[in-house]
Amino acid sequence: MTVLLIDDDHEVLDASRQTLELEGFAVEATTRPEDALDRLGPSWPGVVVTDVRMPGMDGFALLERVRAADPEVPVVLVTGHGDIAMAMRAVRGGAYDFIEKPAEPGHLVEVVRRALEHRRLVLENRSLRAQLAGGGSLEARIIGRSAAIERLRAAVAGLADAEVDVLLFGETGTGKELVARSLHDAGRRRAGNFVALNCGALPDTIIESELFGHEPGAFTGAQGRRIGKLEHADGGTLFLDEIESMPMHLQVKLLRVLQERVIERVGGNRPIPLDLRVVAATKVDLLRLAGEGKFREDLYYRLNVVTVPLPPLRERREDVPLLMRHFLDAAAARARRPAPPVDAAALARLAAHGWPGNVRELRNVAERMALGLGDGLAGGTVTGAGGGGIEPLAEQMDRIERQLVEDALARCGGRVGETADKLGITRKTLYLKMRHHGLHRGDFTEE
Repeated sequence: MTVLLIDDDHEVLDASRQTLELEGFAVEATTRPEDALDRLGPSWPGVVVTDVRMPGMDGFALLERVRAADPEVPVVLVTGHGDIAMAMRAVRGGAYDFIEKPAEPGHLVEVVRRALEHRRLVLENRSLRAQLAGGGSLEARIIGRSAAIERLRAAVAGLADAEVDVLLFGETGTGKELVARSLHDAGRRRAGNFVALNCGALPDTIIESELFGHEPGAFTGAQGRRIGKLEHADGGTLFLDEIESMPMHLQVKLLRVLQERVIERVGGNRPIPLDLRVVAATKVDLLRLAGEGKFREDLYYRLNVVTVPLPPLRERREDVPLLMRHFLDAAAARARRPAPPVDAAALARLAAHGWPGNVRELRNVAERMALGLGDGLAGGTVTGAGGGGIEPLAEQMDRIERQLVEDALARCGGRVGETADKLGITRKTLYLKMRHHGLHRGDFTEE
């Protein structure tokens, strides 16, 4: 990230450059505004800090040219006292901020630091959106850049055309159905049906009919023939979620289907051959259940030809920003409203959360945020595993400062001058704090 300084006064330019370089910023300094335009573009990683009054192209003209190149490049105007009213108009017109001459070093550093962070977030969001929009089919569906997700995508790509049944193992909310659909869509069976059945969501009395179908009169109420899920998946893929919930007597029949690829409808005698792939999913250790007599051991070994583990979100925290951007954009599009920005502090809190509900929980958080309802997590903040709900210190201080400024303005009847005097700060500093905290200047008086 680079700070591009522009001022026709060599002494002022050198002083500002030294101030920023001592704080560790990369600085490019020039007396010619035209030099800035050669560097600018949608991918330029930096901010512009420019004097207003310069011969030839002044700061306002430069601002227009910068915004034409990329309206999200932060431009900070450095103004003399008489230019403050103009600078405020420029801020309303798109400038990031203004600094009054002579620039106080600490204030200059703080404004530049905030501007660079804003630019970094803009570029990061553009990169994330580009990855989501431009990735291949698997990259666009199984989202993430962590090593765990890279391994998962590689496994799906390698198994997509393999004629083997697959067992998916992962916690609730890790995306087992998404992976099953990806296996189906990326393989040669994509033209067939993808049929999903949650074994834990159906009563024992009807799950057999749901799986195998039935003939007329097979049981009370069976007035017509019904094609079951297995038969409907012929030529495609059958996804059995929560396979551990399947009743023991049906496990025997499923084992026969897996071995022989033949079914009989309930109440029927005619064998029906099937050509299908079975993808089962579980969130528990099936071998342990088998040892406890709660799952058939032979079915476990038949399903366990290939097992694909799905990583929990807490083990791939680096994927949280990408997933949040994806879910926020999707939720905002459904709600027909712009996606809200997510700053670096919020992303850090999200990455630190324990995510017991995994990706499903993150998607729900994004839905709430897109509707303007906050993140909805415990205490109104994002809590990490073992974090006790403690917010970062900077956020606590920011919230306290906003409350103090609001209270002081209220006690002074909204009079900005009196409030600044009581707080022991300049009116300009108070205006900057008001803008930072979203307190609109038009709601208060100048006295």
